[in-house]
Amino acid sequence: MSTTNVSTDRKASIKDRLTHSFPIVWDQLDEIETAAVFEMGERYKSFITLSKTERLCAAEIKRIAESQGYLNMDALPEGFSPVAGDKLYRVNRGKALVMIVVGKAPLEEGMHIVGSHIDAPRLDLKPVPLYEESDMAFLKTHYYGGVKKYQWTSIPLALHGTARKENGELVEIRIGEDANDPVLFITDLLPHLAKDQVTKPLGEAITGEGLNVLAGSVPLPKGDSESEGSVSEETLKDKVKLHLLKLLEARYGITERELVTAELEIVPAGAARDVGLDRGMISSYGHDDRVCAFASLEAILGIQNPEKTAIAYFTDKEEVGSMGNTGAESAFFETTVAELMLLQAGHYHDLMLRRALAKTEVLSADVSAGYDPNYSDAYDKRNSGMMGRGLEIMKYTGVRGKSGSSDANGEFFDKVARLFEANKVCWQVGELGKVDQGGGGTIAYILANKGAEVIDCGVPVLSMHAPYEVISKADLYMAAKGYMAFLNR
Repeated sequence: MSTTNVSTDRKASIKDRLTHSFPIVWDQLDEIETAAVFEMGERYKSFITLSKTERLCAAEIKRIAESQGYLNMDALPEGFSPVAGDKLYRVNRGKALVMIVVGKAPLEEGMHIVGSHIDAPRLDLKPVPLYEESDMAFLKTHYYGGVKKYQWTSIPLALHGTARKENGELVEIRIGEDANDPVLFITDLLPHLAKDQVTKPLGEAITGEGLNVLAGSVPLPKGDSESEGSVSEETLKDKVKLHLLKLLEARYGITERELVTAELEIVPAGAARDVGLDRGMISSYGHDDRVCAFASLEAILGIQNPEKTAIAYFTDKEEVGSMGNTGAESAFFETTVAELMLLQAGHYHDLMLRRALAKTEVLSADVSAGYDPNYSDAYDKRNSGMMGRGLEIMKYTGVRGKSGSSDANGEFFDKVARLFEANKVCWQVGELGKVDQGGGGTIAYILANKGAEVIDCGVPVLSMHAPYEVISKADLYMAAKGYMAFLNR
């Protein structure tokens, strides 16, 4: 062996020993695992296409849980006492839920939790939404979560939600998803007349009050107005609006009164689609955070008999601060754990729950900003999650000086990272853009405030909070694999 080769080998050895890099997931997969990545991608596309709202997502998770033998905690037989391996779930007002696999250790010894959220940025209909202007009918909206308002114009939109009829029946409304359905639309100004619009800052060119959804243009047929018998055509106003109300009454049995108390959401229409000639990515509405919710679901479905109780927590309202009785700030989760403790131990006091939370470990399963070379100025490339390099761990989120972040301790960070390495989970590290560029938050601080060890850990996303976002199938696969390793202990 020549001196040159010896020197090269030594340099390579030193580099391998002392430096660290995050490999591309695809390079680490064999044929079997590559096939599993694409198979999971197909399952996820079906899941997220059905899960356009938090209600629909919760309903789909509940359906899957029941199909896998999970028992409803609100319908347990009298005298039920959970034992290791029991599978339970509980739904919170149709918008949030938990799935639980009871562990061998008592709950007071702590839990392993993967917590995600199933709400997403959208446009909510105002309580009095329907009006007519210039022989067209529109729906007034109030945006929910952090959106770029201009992105919601000139794309096909769907309407989802529920309305409660006078007899108490809850009606599910769904318009714009089926191939034969009409879609809804928010108009934009033609460039020929946009001299003033295009000189405004991007965030001001389209206003919140300007996000009015085009919903109809055909007036109530003359025969319909005459059949009502009380108003002549000359004095009948808002004929397009009345026509839409007539259609809603015929299809759903509701009137304008029911719209006032209805919960209706405008979301992008259409199914999740593969992105790229190689089909390695997926475009869909709602990746934030239903991609982590799906990975959590896949993970807990693979848990059978863990040492500590394993929980997948799917919460609501994260995009608006986690407040409300379906958000992570509510008492729902703690009440559920307290009731489980009572069932398990036959007695309960508050200190039991406090001790359990202090010994609990949590992955806050929320998406992160994937590095986008088209907008490289917003990122610190060395500390950004890369598409296709696996599950991203974020030690902290927050804004400016880490404000609003729980900032996980280094010991727990290292423990999670080494757990992933031991289970051949490709992981990487990142933060939410450059310092002082912006920022964001997750539910991590909420359980951390209760004493649990928590760190953010999710899938990198391109075009986050846009009507259509993009994720890598490889990152989704590694998220599910990582969450399973975390829960199965």
